[in-house]
Order: sequence, then structure tokens, then C-alpha cells
Amino acid sequence: MSRPFPDYLRECQQRIDDALPRLIGQAASEYSEHAAPHLHKLFESIHYSTLNGGKRVRPVLVYAAARAIKPDFENDEALDHVAAAVECIHAYSLVHDDLPAMDDDDLRRGKPTCHIAFDEATAILAGDGLQSIAVELLASVPNLADQRRLALIKTLVAAAGPRGMVGGQAIDLGAVNQSPTLETLEAMHQLKTGALLRAAVRLGAEYAGADSEQLRKLDQYGRAIGLAFQVQDDILDIEASTETLGKTQGSDLARNKPTYPALLGMEGAKQRAQTLYEEAMAALEGFDEQALRLRELARFIVQREH
Repeated sequence: MSRPFPDYLRECQQRIDDALPRLIGQAASEYSEHAAPHLHKLFESIHYSTLNGGKRVRPVLVYAAARAIKPDFENDEALDHVAAAVECIHAYSLVHDDLPAMDDDDLRRGKPTCHIAFDEATAILAGDGLQSIAVELLASVPNLADQRRLALIKTLVAAAGPRGMVGGQAIDLGAVNQSPTLETLEAMHQLKTGALLRAAVRLGAEYAGADSEQLRKLDQYGRAIGLAFQVQDDILDIEASTETLGKTQGSDLARNKPTYPALLGMEGAKQRAQTLYEEAMAALEGFDEQALRLRELARFIVQREH
């Protein structure tokens, strides 16, 4: 009998929380003693930005997607490299999104944002460093053919770049004080938020050796939950408190940023999240009980309270 989902989620969160300092620490240990005094602050800011909590949804998706293909692969220690790489890219995006030139936020996960805790220049360098560490982690996945390592790298960098998160952020910046259509809003969030969630699913599946049909179905799943995650974020930005969110409540509204509740109304936004959840579940119909955790994660994403 499968253990309850909250237990599974906590175990995966603990697994990535244990892996991140170990894997990032390997990069930190390789610089020369002459450079150490100058780099200490940089690596301190990198650790601060990756080890300060969070739901770890993206690494958990990596583990769960691998399990959906081959259950034994979920427990493979090499998979930690893949999960950690995804979380490093996510952490970089948060550090840069919080900068004064972007969203100008002071609070992240209940703590001062990186540029507040350190300084703006260090935060920029921390984000840059996390991108490089992510690629290095995938390039050094143990016991994997070079061709498959390359496939993993291509999946991650495509999701992080101008055809993914960076492009979505550019659209987001241009949408402030504008009145975009629902189609434009969804296109933006498929890139800014959805691309990395979608990539996390694909990365776990690619690592476990998924065939083209399995990848196609899991990509449909990832696309649906990636957008559902943002819809729920927009809902929580209005309904949840700052203490629950770990960031300033109502910040999107205060900056006059386009959101799903603003375009659809609160009930319409909640219905959109439910529709996306149903699309994600439909994409998994061809999978057996090995995909149970992916189904539970879809439910968690649309029902979470922070």
C-alpha cells in the first residue's frame, strides 16, 4: 500500500534539501584558496537563495515523473543531480525576479529577498552562478550516456531561456498597466511559470528512459499543471495572507499586473484551475499506478494554500 501523499511529499522535500548543499558544495569547494575570501559572500548568497525553504514542487515532479516510467529510477541517487539542477534554475529565477529592476520584492519564503539580505550586485551574481551550477549538475550526472546528458541539458536550458522563463518575464514586464487578453496572459505564464514545471516532468521522464509516446503524454500533463500552478498563485495572491504566502500579499494587484482573477473573476479563475487539473489527469490515463504521485501532485498544485 502506498504511503500517504503528505509523507511522500515530505520525504522528497527532505531528499532535495539534503542533496542541494552537497551538490552545490562540490562547486564551492573547487575554487583556489586565493579566491576564497572574495567568493565567500557569493556562495553564501547562493546557499541562502536555495536552502531557504520552499515547496520544492519542481524537484518532486522530477522524482515522480521518473517513477511513472520506471519506479526503480526514482530512488537512483544520480536523479538528485537532475532534481537539484531544476531547483537551482528555479532559485535563480526568484532571485532575479525579486530585483528592483524586475518585481522589486522585499520578502521571499518569509525571509528578506537576496538583494535585501546581501546587495543587488551579489544577487545578480548569485542568479548567474545558479544557472551555471544547474548546467554543470546535468553535465555530470553519473552513469549516464553523453547523448542522454545532452538531452537533459537541452530540455532545461530551453525552459530557462528566451523560449521559456526569460521570455515570459519579458512579456510580464511589458504587461504592467496594460489590459492583455486571456490568450496573451496564458502565453506569458506558459513561459514564465509553466516552462520549468513542464521541463521538470520531462527531465524525470527522460532520465528514466521514457519513449516518445510517454513523453508526449507527460508533456501534456506538464503543460496543464504548469499553467494551473500560476492560476492558483494568482488566486492565493488575493486570498492568502502574507504570513501564509511567505511573500507580500496582494503584490501583483499593487503593481497592477494582469492576473486570472482580474480577467476572469475569482470564480472564473478557480474554474480555470479545475479545468487544467482535469486536463492533467486526462493526460495520465494511459499510465498505471506508477503515476499515482503525479496525479496527487496535480491535485496538490490546485488545492495548495501557499
